[in-house]
Amino acid sequence: MTTHDPQRADAPKRRRSRGPVLAGALVAATLAVSAGLYWFQPWKLWQDETVREELAVPTAPPETAPPSPGASRSTAPPGPETLATGELISHEHRTTGTVKVVRLPDGSRTLRLEGLDTSNGPDLHVWITDAPVKAGRAGWSVFDDGAYESLGKLKGNKGDQNYALPAGVDLDEFTGVSIWCARFSVSFGAAELAPA
Repeated sequence: MTTHDPQRADAPKRRRSRGPVLAGALVAATLAVSAGLYWFQPWKLWQDETVREELAVPTAPPETAPPSPGASRSTAPPGPETLATGELISHEHRTTGTVKVVRLPDGSRTLRLEGLDTSNGPDLHVWITDAPVKAGRAGWSVFDDGAYESLGKLKGNKGDQNYALPAGVDLDEFTGVSIWCARFSVSFGAAELAPA
């Protein structure tokens, strides 16, 4: 006569129930790792993007009327004029370089980064802002507290690059520039602009 062992009857059921739990845990772990990789993009720390843009200087519009007799003739169009400058300081990541605001002969203005050297990262932008530039950790996240204008995505984490400055940006108000990581709301580095 065989006796019925309730533990043996349950044993196969327990083994079968572990499979879906393990599969669910594996799927959840895979999704978490994938989301983390997408969000942080750690490989960018080892990838540098160098940009070497010249300052594009449009020529002045041609004169429409000949100069009056006795008036001096200009032989060369006026060159670019530096309106403001600043040195980048490090925030979240070590950052160095120079920032300039340049008025071009056609009247447009360009924000120029020269000798930029910072870390690469996800979703980096160049911002001009009214926030004060503060050294150290206190300055990491102040730039989205007030008014700011995004000049576009950072073209590269190294080199020289130009960003068109909108006509409405008042340099008496907007005196800070930040390399801003929109993904984590933190400044990689910033510069305070001073009149040239």
